[in-house]
Amino acid sequence: MRIDEVKKSERKKGRFLVRLEDGDILRVTEEELLRFGLRAGLELDGETLEAVKASVKASSAKAAAANMIGSRALSKKELTKRLIKKGNDEADAQAAADWLEDIGAVDDAGYAAALVRHYGGKGYGTARVKEELRRRGVDRELWDEALEEMPETAEILDRLIQKKCKGDLSDPKEKKRVSDALMRRGFGWGDVKAAMGRYAEMIEDD
Repeated sequence: MRIDEVKKSERKKGRFLVRLEDGDILRVTEEELLRFGLRAGLELDGETLEAVKASVKASSAKAAAANMIGSRALSKKELTKRLIKKGNDEADAQAAADWLEDIGAVDDAGYAAALVRHYGGKGYGTARVKEELRRRGVDRELWDEALEEMPETAEILDRLIQKKCKGDLSDPKEKKRVSDALMRRGFGWGDVKAAMGRYAEMIEDD
């Protein structure tokens, strides 16, 4: 397969457009251009052409991965899934995610800790935070260390109860409304019951 033309891409910096005689266009990096010696008039045998195409797919996946990470933090698993959804091969997506992890751009441990701080700070309990870690694809082996970033459960509950209570907790309906709301946020009944007891004592003291 002969290369008819090689020119710089006007849309993407550092990319070159390699137009083949059959009309196909390969979007290669400068490194690929030099590595394969790509130039107008060059005849590519089948093996070399496939090697170039494979390299182009891998570098495209890396570029897409870098763009995704640049816009928002993601776990390695989230990133891989998004790349596959965008049409990248599973192997290329995994390799791109591995590459970003190797250079420190993807850090699941740091990401997990940031998630815990975020959701803990918004008043969610451990169960809800664990569900978020699972949903975001963070490996379970990273959970325990990340959960050390959680604020004290008692402090969160005391603050939430004072915010949510609209009346005397001696009213069963009010007590159920508040306790149900707190358990939906991921707090266990034992912690909720203790916090409601503290609130009742505070009201009595007042």
